[in-house]
Amino acid sequence: MTETTQTPLRTNVYEGMFLFPQSASADLSGAVDHLKSILARSEAEVISLVKWDERRLAYDIKGNKRGIYFLAYFRVAGANIARIERDCNLSEQLLRAMVLRAEHVSPEIMENVEGQQKLSDELRLRSEEAAAKESEEAAATPEGGESA
Repeated sequence: MTETTQTPLRTNVYEGMFLFPQSASADLSGAVDHLKSILARSEAEVISLVKWDERRLAYDIKGNKRGIYFLAYFRVAGANIARIERDCNLSEQLLRAMVLRAEHVSPEIMENVEGQQKLSDELRLRSEEAAAKESEEAAATPEGGESA
């Protein structure tokens, strides 16, 4: 009986910039979940994920004039990068994605806790606003269902 030893895949740290249409701001948590699912499918370990900016695009992309950028740092086997890029290209939610090796970035910058905190605060605030709006609409609707 022969033993087969499996060589571990070399993992590297990567920086990814992901562009969503401005309409994604209505469901920001959905956009974040979509990004995390793309990375999880390729067995990537997310170091940080932040909303980088929301700005006007230099040119229209799929009819969009504005977009939301997310910046992610993640650790993954180099062989899985092609899978991440393919999933990004096939995604109907993403407009563009660019993934680069992040050898030049210090660990302090990657673990940008302030940026991650801002994103989680924004997600929490948006969900609270949506819940408040929903409760206001429910209170404004008469119990009988019909108005006279």
